[in-house]
Amino acid sequence: MLYELYYWPTIQGRGEFVRLALEECGAKYVDVARKSGKKGGVPAMMTLLGGKRIKCPPFAPPFLKAGKLVIGQTANILLFLGARHGLAPRNEAGRLWTHALQLTIVDFVVEVHDTHHPIASGLYYEDQRREAKLRTTDFLKNRAPKYLGYFERVLGQSGGAWLVGGRLTYADLSLFQIVEGLRYAFPKAMKRMERKLPRVVALHDRVAKRPRIAAYLASERRIAFNEQGIFRQYEELDG
Repeated sequence: MLYELYYWPTIQGRGEFVRLALEECGAKYVDVARKSGKKGGVPAMMTLLGGKRIKCPPFAPPFLKAGKLVIGQTANILLFLGARHGLAPRNEAGRLWTHALQLTIVDFVVEVHDTHHPIASGLYYEDQRREAKLRTTDFLKNRAPKYLGYFERVLGQSGGAWLVGGRLTYADLSLFQIVEGLRYAFPKAMKRMERKLPRVVALHDRVAKRPRIAAYLASERRIAFNEQGIFRQYEELDG
């Protein structure tokens, strides 16, 4: 099956968690908004997003088209791909546990975003710089260590090299992206935090060395981090 991924063409954002899963399982997919021509670009994404004929219209990108299915929400897309491509356990308990880990990562991503947009997404960062500094100070002191410490504990109790034991899941790929993003956004703070996160760092490194992921990271398909996405590098926030 040829999957169609719909997300903004110039940022990694929430779509990157889906891209990593598609790349790891070797799925054939097209990143529609990055495609040129009449059937590509942002207009193609917005046409489907606002389509009145879709039975279950997505609220916002990312969403994935798989045949007649249109699947919205990052964690929901990964739940679908995980079951179909071996990126989640086969048993129900394992699938639910993997999904719970992903939902925790989704919560974490929201808090990362709110470091630079603590008041409103519709305002520029420059309009809320003071509040962003206050929010980020708490994030780096309390919230990020709490989330990352949780995943460190999960890895210590998993009984294997990965979050759910002996096999990689989409949750591992997403945790890799979290570490990558935080290293970009808060290099100084992450250098300090990583001293207490040996298992999380080791997982990140194992994911980066997987053949398909390594090839993807070195390709033009991997969009560079920038100050339009979720993970943004503002030197004044990296305390």
